[in-house]
Amino acid sequence: QWVYNILEKKAEADRIIHENPDPANGFVLVPDFKWNQNQLDDLYLIALVHCREVRSLRDLTAEHLPLLRNILQEGQEAIAKRFSVSSSQLRIYLHYQPSYYHLHVHFTALGYDAPGSSVERAHLLADVIDNLAMDSSYYQKRALTFPLQADEPLLKKFQEAGRV
Repeated sequence: QWVYNILEKKAEADRIIHENPDPANGFVLVPDFKWNQNQLDDLYLIALVHCREVRSLRDLTAEHLPLLRNILQEGQEAIAKRFSVSSSQLRIYLHYQPSYYHLHVHFTALGYDAPGSSVERAHLLADVIDNLAMDSSYYQKRALTFPLQADEPLLKKFQEAGRV
């Protein structure tokens, strides 16, 4: 509900850094709660897509390339304009598995070791775009490895199904 409140401007409208209002290819860029916005060393923003049907990396196809390219280009431009941080100083990625199932993209300072920014969980947006440009159903076919902590309910479900 937090995501929908932001997208509908019922909450945090004053925190929006950038918005592309297009319902299919637009998004809202907001600071993540982990970032206090006082310094750029741990810069952390989230792009939340307007499209509610796309929940995770697994849902993406070549049809979503305009959306993903908008997020990449407009997100970089908005961060450069607002915070004077160039695109070469950003790590831009999606999580799999995500912490919530509404497609969102993380923008963090390159030098910041943000939670979940490691290779086991983070998929660089530029790579996602390239993969989908080569094969529209890449993320429906590809085996995706991801870490789970011992106490996570998803791990228990995998164990019960004999998948781990």
